[in-house]
Amino acid sequence: MKVAIIFGSKSDTDKMRGAAKCLKEFDVEYSAHVLSAHRVPEKLVETLKDMEATGYEVIIAGAGLAAHLPGVIASKTVLPVIGVPIEAAFDGMDALLSIVQMPKSIPVATVGVNNSYNAGMLAVQMLSLKYPELKEKLVNFRKEMKENFIADNEAGVEL
Repeated sequence: MKVAIIFGSKSDTDKMRGAAKCLKEFDVEYSAHVLSAHRVPEKLVETLKDMEATGYEVIIAGAGLAAHLPGVIASKTVLPVIGVPIEAAFDGMDALLSIVQMPKSIPVATVGVNNSYNAGMLAVQMLSLKYPELKEKLVNFRKEMKENFIADNEAGVEL
């Protein structure tokens, strides 16, 4: 069970930490990489080939502005790619639309702007189809989440 977290600039590190946090919570092995589809395309392709050869199963890719990185990754591998639009301009809508509007047959699953935690969760859900022990953790996580929500809100709120 291995997931790659890739983003185009070190300045995106804080926004991509949520994916790592989620994967750690579920004991999913991951590695993080700063790679640019525009500045180091050859290094990106080489890294993707290495990932395929060494058992990675899902890639989380964060990008802002024109946000080409997730789509370029999806065009170079058959591994599932989850895009994280990163807010840099226009409240992140430019990145969101760039990632969501992929051409037919080269999909990129996409989460909300700056929501790398949900990208990690989606990776966990994908992997849980193959790994029963991970599915069990996910089921328990959801059960506990519901119980905590009910306990925190049972008394109502004061306005």
